[in-house]
Amino acid sequence: MKSKFAGLVTSVKVKAPVLGGNFGIWGLTFSTCDCTMIYLRNKEDYWNSIISGAATGGILSLRGGPQAALTSAIIGGVLLALIEGMGIAITRISANQFKPVMPTLPEGV
Repeated sequence: MKSKFAGLVTSVKVKAPVLGGNFGIWGLTFSTCDCTMIYLRNKEDYWNSIISGAATGGILSLRGGPQAALTSAIIGGVLLALIEGMGIAITRISANQFKPVMPTLPEGV
């Protein structure tokens, strides 16, 4: 049991920098695409994130060829559309909680 835990810790130590680097590259690429879309469209809305997700997926998969880039772009766009859609749905649901409600008066007043 002790050797399995030591192997797990060693594996995490070896893979953590690679995973962190991949996440950093993804974040940098996404942010660059998102800021570029805001600049080009002169607007900040959910379409920027969706397009940036598709562009990021495509850019990061270019080394695999055009088919891999296209597939990753579609997956990236769909994923970001789902994330943005959930964000919009949660915002609408939570906004209904704070709508002013007309108080009801008792009948005899």
